[in-house]
Order: sequence, then structure tokens, then C-alpha cells
Amino acid sequence: MTHEHIGQIINNAIREYGHHTALRYKDKEHWASLTYEQMGQKINNLVCAMIKADVKRGDRVGIYSANRYEWAITDFACILIGAVSVPIYSTNTKEQAEFIIRNAGLNIIFVGDAGQYENVATVRIQNRPLTIISYDPDIAIDPKVAHYFNIFIKIKDPDPYAQEIKQRQEQIRKDDTLTIIYTSGTTGNPKGVMLTHKNIFHQFRALDDHFTVTREDVSLCFLPLSHVYERMWSYYVYMKGAVHTYLEDPKKVIETLQEIRPTAMVSVPRLYEKIYAAIHNAQENSSALKQFLFKQAIKTGEKYHLSIKKNHSLSFGLNLKYKILDKLVLSKIREIVGGNKNFFSAGGAPLEQSIEEFFFACGLLICQGYGLTETSPMITFNTPDCFRFGTAGKPVPECEVKIADDGEILVRGDQVMKGYYNNPEKTAQEIVDGWFKTGDIGEFDQDGFLRITDRIKELIITSGGKNIAPQRIETMVGKDFFIEQIVAIGDRRKFISALVVPSMEALENWAQKKGIAHESINELINHPDVLAFYRKRIDLHSRQLARYETIKNFTLLPRAFTIEDEEITPTMKLKRKNINTKYHDLIDSMYSYQG
Repeated sequence: MTHEHIGQIINNAIREYGHHTALRYKDKEHWASLTYEQMGQKINNLVCAMIKADVKRGDRVGIYSANRYEWAITDFACILIGAVSVPIYSTNTKEQAEFIIRNAGLNIIFVGDAGQYENVATVRIQNRPLTIISYDPDIAIDPKVAHYFNIFIKIKDPDPYAQEIKQRQEQIRKDDTLTIIYTSGTTGNPKGVMLTHKNIFHQFRALDDHFTVTREDVSLCFLPLSHVYERMWSYYVYMKGAVHTYLEDPKKVIETLQEIRPTAMVSVPRLYEKIYAAIHNAQENSSALKQFLFKQAIKTGEKYHLSIKKNHSLSFGLNLKYKILDKLVLSKIREIVGGNKNFFSAGGAPLEQSIEEFFFACGLLICQGYGLTETSPMITFNTPDCFRFGTAGKPVPECEVKIADDGEILVRGDQVMKGYYNNPEKTAQEIVDGWFKTGDIGEFDQDGFLRITDRIKELIITSGGKNIAPQRIETMVGKDFFIEQIVAIGDRRKFISALVVPSMEALENWAQKKGIAHESINELINHPDVLAFYRKRIDLHSRQLARYETIKNFTLLPRAFTIEDEEITPTMKLKRKNINTKYHDLIDSMYSYQG
């Protein structure tokens, strides 16, 4: 059957998997669930309520909330009445949210908590108050402009709406705008990326060709649903009849992994970096015997899984050694992430090769990919049957990728966006002759695997003329257990320096063990022993860097970079220009003493 829109996919899943569990969510301290049939009833009630509220075909509908199942219900309802959902990151500030509301021309918005409600409560569009629907029934709202979700969706009789719902769905076409996702943008205001049903169908076909997901699978939804990566994956999970588990607080991801034991999920590299760093830090402080067993287990696991990948026969000795070390060491590492996985996926930023290899040795394959919001998102991916560590994989099916003369990655295919909302000039700049200009620099190896070097606009050119990719430095050094954030500095400077945000809890614990007394964070991060400790760790992780890429000087910062201070985006990308401006004097001081 040929589908015209995502709504048909959802309706089919509701019919086919009716009594099977569709989703789980935390209700207070306990997990609750909805079947596909129950999810369908809620979607239909919201569809009726939105029609009753005069939401028309093509209207933009805002969703400003952390992950929760009501987010998905709202998104699906928008699809089924031909409206266009406009997600806003739950961490966006009042000013950022208001920009999107005005730019997209929203008249109605769904919010998750009191903070988000307060950020939009006073916004007026064309002298009319914004209609607000609150998912949280416990916050105080103004009944003149706001409603509680659980009351809003109460429809006594849905039958009178059935004919209009049917007509609206029949009018939807593949090229219609499904959603407008505002890029978080490291410079300037965000741009509204218009994605169509056709864009998402392209991604489904790519996944179908290389991944197996069934109704037996369980997925954890912890990346923001405002992020295209999690959004596309969520559609696919329901298409396959699997179980999707919503996590509202991403800080609880590790404990939730162990609790719900997902079999497949998407993530960004930071999760894997934190787990990798914590495991290796624990090893540094363990007994000599445990360190020996750990190293032997990783070495044996890598050899074992590579042999299986290459279809080599396993010797009796390797098989026996692996079983013993797997029971003693590797299985315990897998338990940290909730047991065995069909696959993990990583995107949004490069994942350091040694981390991929480590998880692979433990029996956990991370399929790293590459893409952007403008490409729905996947351009390339590694798959369970075809992967190479240290790369972003090969182009997905039905997608052309080429490298321009200046090294920029260009892409053409059905996953490329319709354009930027209300911004034809920018659309024309970024899509030329059907080729989308990614802004990333990369190269293909001899077997067709893509390696991402950096962003064109983020390349550092030192005063000595060396072209340096800061992301490579930050990925290698930033995986350290004692580093929370790092930004490499050096454009038009003599050498590379860095601003480093320590992992404060880890540093405090280390300082306590070392007997380093301090009365403040500032005193701690400027202590000679702490600076020497970080110097050693930075050098340790810089061994694979060229001499001119290594960090010659660094400064520890007393607090993390934040979205509120315009230092990072909601997707945790560094706003380098803002950071360079804000910390200009501090950066200058790292160069002045060396002349």
C-alpha cells in the first residue's frame, strides 16, 4: 500500500497492534502505559478538540515541552487534521520561544510545565492572546487564554467530527509540510526547516533496508522530541508496533536504561562518552587484578566480535576465554545500559573512534550516522551489516552525496527539506541545483565511508597558517571523565588553547581524596595540583593529535556554558562566536604570558 502521509502510518499501527503496548511514561513514581488502541482514542479526541477550537488545515501549532507522551499525541493529532506542528525546545528561553511563535505565526501552543507556560502567557499575536494548552494539570493558568490538556480533549461525542476528519486526511499529500523545526543555530536567529511527509518516508525506506525493528522491541525516547533525529525515529518505532518509553528528564537516562532495558534507541555521543569515562575512571581506581581482567576482557571481546563480523570461525580457546571474561566483566558493562541491544545509534556530533571500539568489544554496536535537520536527518549511516569505526558510514539509499572543491559536503535526495519557512532567500542560498549545502567538511575513504572533519565556519586558522578542526580536539579531549565541556580556541592566534569546564562532582571527589582544601570553586580550579592534574589528562588524550593541534594552554571555568547565556544551543552545540566575545579577556590572558 502506498502512503500519502504519516497519519496513515499511525492509523494502520493503531488498527494492527491495537491491544499491544504502544508507550510507557512515568506517572509520579510509577510507570504507566497505553496500548495502541488507547493511544488512538486520545489522538482522536484531540483531533476533535482541535477542530472544535477552529484549528484549520495548514495552521501552525506549537509544542513547547519536554518529552512526554502527550507531546506525541499532539503531534499525531496535528498530522491527522492537516495542521503543521512547530516544536520548541523545552529549554528555550522566553525570548527564543517568542521568536519562534511570531516567526511561525502560531495561534495555539501546547506547553509542558509552569516555566514554559509563564514564558508564553503574555504573548499576543495580531493583538490576540495566544491560546495555551497545558499538559500539566497542576500548574496555575489563566482560564481566559489557557486550558488543561486532560480537560481540553474531553469530547462527549466524536461522531459529528468524523466526516471532516476523513476529508482533511484525504486532502493531505506527500509534499505537504508535516512540521517546521527551528534549527538551534550557532549564529543568529534560528531558521524554520519545513519537512514534508515525503522527507520522512525516505528515512523509513533507508531504515527498512538495513535495520530490523519489530513489535518485540522497546525504545527509550530521551533525546528531545524537538530534535528531528528522535522525532523521525519515534515515528518509525510506532510504524513497527514497538514500545516507546518517554523520559521527561534526560539526566535520569542511565538509571532509566537499567529500569526499562530498551533493545534499540537513538542517542547523541555525550551519553556514550559519559558511560565510557565513568567506566574507565572506575578502572583507574580498582585493584591490579581487576584492571588486568578488564584489559583482557576488552581485548578478547574485540577479537571475538570482529571474528563474528568477518564470518571467521571461532577457535575453542577464544570462545572459552570470551565466555569466561564476558561473565566476569563484559556482561556487567552491558548491564549499565540495560542489557543486550539490537543496536545503538549515534548522531548529532562525531563519536570518538576509541569509544565505538570499546562498546563493540563489550557486545554493544553503536551505529554512528550523519545528518542535519534540513535532511530529515540521515545522510549517511553505519549499519549492523556495514560499519567502519571513526566514520559516519555510507550514504543512505536513494541519496547522492558529493564533496565540493572546497571540501563541503553536498547532498541531494528526497530527504532534503522543502525549504526555510518564510525565507526564500536563505533557501536559495542553501539549495543550489537541487544540492543542499551542509556547511560541513568531509571526505570519503577508499571504500565509500564518509569522515566528517568539521564545520566550514568553525575551522581554526592559526597565525602560522595551520588549518585546524576544533571539533576533533574537543572530541578527543572532552571524553575525559573529569571534563564536562571544552572549547578549543586559536583562530588567528599562535597556538591552540582551551576553555575547560570541569565535571564538578568528579573534581570535588578527587580533591577530597587528595586532601585539597578549598573554600570556593574558584579556589579549587586555580589550585596548582588541580591545574597539574588537568594538564596531565589533557596531554594524555592528545597523543594522537599533531603537535600544532595540541592544547598549549587552558583555563578552567567555574561554571558550565548554558543556553540561557547564549553560549550553547538547545542541542548542546557551542556558540563559538559568543564564547569568544564573552571570554575575550580571559582568552587573551592565555596568550599574553607566552608572548
